Amino acid sequence: MYGLSLFDPLFENGCSNRPAYRANSFVPKVDAKETKNAYILDMDLPGFTENDIEIDLKDSILRIASKEKDADKKAEEKEEFQWLIHERKNESFESRFSLPQDIDAESINAVFKNGVLTITIPRKLGVGSRKINISAA
Repeated sequence: MYGLSLFDPLFENGCSNRPAYRANSFVPKVDAKETKNAYILDMDLPGFTENDIEIDLKDSILRIASKEKDADKKAEEKEEFQWLIHERKNESFESRFSLPQDIDAESINAVFKNGVLTITIPRKLGVGSRKINISAA
């Protein structure tokens, strides 16, 4: 069975029992669904652009993270203005997902639109399952 139970995040996104070091971090909300032909992951990333995000796949682990801002850019921003109210922080994040074995890693694609990152992970149909014949002894 390849259900969403095998599409588990390594970090407990959005759960009250997430590790303490992640408790005050920005953790994007994620929806994951399964179709006959693909797994589809939607991640809310308001305030980010496609240039702010890195996605990679290694050993069946899909990593989605924000890129670090340059220290020079941060210093430059501080010199130009002073925050009066700053509630909409774009903090860095990193989420990892353990993917099932039936994925087609070469065909994964990502689209960023209106603050939502959609990653489509095609499935290789028939991988990992087969009928086993029983012979009489």
